[in-house]
Amino acid sequence: MTKRHVSKRVEGLDFARALAMFGMLVVNFGVITGADGNGPTWLIWVQSLFQGRASAIFVILAGIGIALMTAKARTTESQILIKKNNRNLRKRSLFLFVLGMILYAVGWSGDILHYYGVYMLIASFFFVSSNKTIILLTSVVLVTAQTFQIIFNYMAGWDPEQFLLEYLDFWTVEGFLRNLFFNGYHPVLPWICFFFIGLILGRLDLTNDTVRKKLLIAGFSITVLTKIMSEILMNVTTKSVLDADSAWFLFETGPIPPNVFYIVSNTATALIVIVGSIYVTERFAENGLIRAMIHTGQLTLTHYVSHVFIGIGILIVLNRLEHQTIAFSLLFSCLFFVGSMLFSVLWRRKYNRGPIEIIMRKVTK
Repeated sequence: MTKRHVSKRVEGLDFARALAMFGMLVVNFGVITGADGNGPTWLIWVQSLFQGRASAIFVILAGIGIALMTAKARTTESQILIKKNNRNLRKRSLFLFVLGMILYAVGWSGDILHYYGVYMLIASFFFVSSNKTIILLTSVVLVTAQTFQIIFNYMAGWDPEQFLLEYLDFWTVEGFLRNLFFNGYHPVLPWICFFFIGLILGRLDLTNDTVRKKLLIAGFSITVLTKIMSEILMNVTTKSVLDADSAWFLFETGPIPPNVFYIVSNTATALIVIVGSIYVTERFAENGLIRAMIHTGQLTLTHYVSHVFIGIGILIVLNRLEHQTIAFSLLFSCLFFVGSMLFSVLWRRKYNRGPIEIIMRKVTK
């Protein structure tokens, strides 16, 4: 692979972040309002399209962003730049970790930022490593995570009456570490794999049409093959070796648990979304809606925090936190996203970064 340093911003990545943000709103507001499964079959299917995928795209994009940010240090092998990037990454990781813990403390148990901070901390040790090293590390993490899911009790810590809603011992050392690394919403094992994959993708020339076509073909092919293999293995093993629950646990492509099939399948769909986003922004770069989406993607940290404080705050005022329909949660997600887009457009007229992004930059200098 040719070494390079990319200085020009790839706006398609911002567009993909906006799409991922919308997906997270759909998933999170669905959980918050108690709407999961409460609606017609086709709406349940629509909501399921975003389950686990939006967050995975976010983390892969984060890895790409880190690869682009550290490209000069990596290609020049300058120890001064490497140390500077290390320091910046670790400061940002601490900022995100603390911010995420604040969100968790005020009641947002679905937080991803504190996990995100740990991913970034780990990545700070490997951003100059070779692709082979990162691929090997990703494989080891993936196999280790799958092994742990088989050996240990994946339900440990979760309230059996409210699985994925309440983690009983989160604020203990054992419970916190178990949640962080093993069975939380976005556990380091194996979610760090998405970040590592992003580090590799960020080293590719995403402006090169040949590279993008290969990624797109790979994305579609792996998505289809993984789904076919998942179905075959579940059908075959339930007839001879495993019960239905065990087969689902091992071979389903959904996010709970995040097994090998989930990581591979969602990496593939992320490739489709990311490459597709780059194509869209290049072709319709001056379209007003596309520009608004790009600006929204540039402020995703701000929007993530606002969806907790403002979004949930509005739901509390409306008394809509329980027993809502999927139709309501989807409508609310769409309206909140439109509001976020409007704010982004207005804010970007004066500032290059969002409010929380500005704070993070100042704190982590």
